Amino acid sequence: MGLHIPPSLKHKRFFYLWLGQLISIAGTRMQIWALFWHINQLNKNPIALGGIGLARILPVIIFSLIGGAVADSRNRRNVMFVTQTVAALLALTLGLLTQFGEITIWHIYAITALQAIAVAFDGPSRQSLIPNLVPAKDLPNAFSMTFTAFQAGSVIGPALTGVVIAFAGQSAVYYFNAFSFLSVLIALFMIGDVPQTISEKMSGISVESIREGIQFILSKPVILSTMLLDFVATFFASANTLLPIIATGVLHVGVVEYGYLSAAQAVGAVAAALVISQVRELRKQGQLFLGAVIIFGIATVIFGMTKSLLIAWLALATTGAADGVSTIIRNTIRQLQTPDHIRGRMTSVNQIFFQGGPQLGEIEAGSVAQFFGAPFAVITGGIGCIIGTLLIIRKWPQLRTYNGDEPMLAGAKAE
Repeated sequence: MGLHIPPSLKHKRFFYLWLGQLISIAGTRMQIWALFWHINQLNKNPIALGGIGLARILPVIIFSLIGGAVADSRNRRNVMFVTQTVAALLALTLGLLTQFGEITIWHIYAITALQAIAVAFDGPSRQSLIPNLVPAKDLPNAFSMTFTAFQAGSVIGPALTGVVIAFAGQSAVYYFNAFSFLSVLIALFMIGDVPQTISEKMSGISVESIREGIQFILSKPVILSTMLLDFVATFFASANTLLPIIATGVLHVGVVEYGYLSAAQAVGAVAAALVISQVRELRKQGQLFLGAVIIFGIATVIFGMTKSLLIAWLALATTGAADGVSTIIRNTIRQLQTPDHIRGRMTSVNQIFFQGGPQLGEIEAGSVAQFFGAPFAVITGGIGCIIGTLLIIRKWPQLRTYNGDEPMLAGAKAE
């Protein structure tokens, strides 16, 4: 059976958004890994790296629910125009401060927090927009390709990070990221107007509208359990923040090799996503999802134990592949089981779990590493991921029996 063009990419409006995100994500991922390296150069204490997680998660916790209500009561495409423009200007500011030698660790924390506010509004609108660009039958493939774009950008970006820093300087990474946001803005322009459903009960941004979104999630055990599992897994197995310390202190490599290690997870994730994009129907999705999370934890433990660059790279690539499988499945479950008029609010709650897990995990990892060392923090995090997954399976056993052919809500028609 030969390769075929993924069906979601045959819908031109989704293709424009997909291509724009691919370019933009490369810049964003370059900046994220460059920030870890930058902070480690400014302050060698592991807790300083944990601070970036705090700067990224607090705005998400505070503003995500509002962002979800905005996505359900305002034009999602217009919201993205604003958020993408703001993010570009902030990246430009980061580059200018770095180039002229005015940057401090507190500038990095502050700009990161402001970018996180933009993400809190952008995420619900962007994810809720996708089901309006493709029909329901192509939605799993659309999320597979979206994840592929994210991870492909995560391969290209980090792989270039070390080289760009070494030959063009730290500020060049931030300038590239600022420029990359233009790709999404152009894609949004080309997409044109995207009709969406706004409930008659949606009276705007209010406490009641936010409460409605939370109550919906609490009434859907499959959606709630996937969100909790997402949080637990990423909280305990967040080794990314400590990668500069592992690279220099354990593996004894430089910035270029650090860039290759930074891209390893994305390489594995892209491979997994491309395989899934060729599968027309995924079955036994619950078992596949849970197995992937456990493999994620095991690979994290191996990464924390090894002193070999090759084994470390392979372990990180395995975590990326496992995360790719689980991300595609859980996103498909949530979007198909959520009506359009409430997708933004559902996504905003999920964003708190999705962003909160790794960001709070960065704080946890940095704190543990400060007292017990980076390898210990990574190993215990992987073990915590496995234990947490088993506890959630025990609480919500229906996850194991989810097949993927359960009744689905109809999606919007695509052009």
